[in-house]
Amino acid sequence: MATKATKTTTTEAETPKAFSVIETGGKQYIVTDGSALRIEKLVAEEGEVVTFDKVLLTVDAAGKITIGTPYIDGVTVTASVEKQGRYKKIRVIHFKSKSNRHKTYGHRQPFTAVKIK
Repeated sequence: MATKATKTTTTEAETPKAFSVIETGGKQYIVTDGSALRIEKLVAEEGEVVTFDKVLLTVDAAGKITIGTPYIDGVTVTASVEKQGRYKKIRVIHFKSKSNRHKTYGHRQPFTAVKIK
């Protein structure tokens, strides 16, 4: 029985895209121009423009990398607030066996959906 050989072709390397790494809400996010993401809740109205000044790393379209110590001075990332909302409810259950003790409660984490400019 003959097996069919598959031919793999190598494509040219993609051109590097410009991106940045920002820090907000105690978390780090990789953002590009036009990307949308949900971050920890910000005090901002829908349609408002917010500025992130804690930029940890930037890579431009030419591939030049700039790393901050810990942040890059003078570099900001702007975004517009698309939506304020809350995630789906999660159920948290505390249960102790053999003692007929249990407690159930729910939690909905708030978020802010932003679109990077």
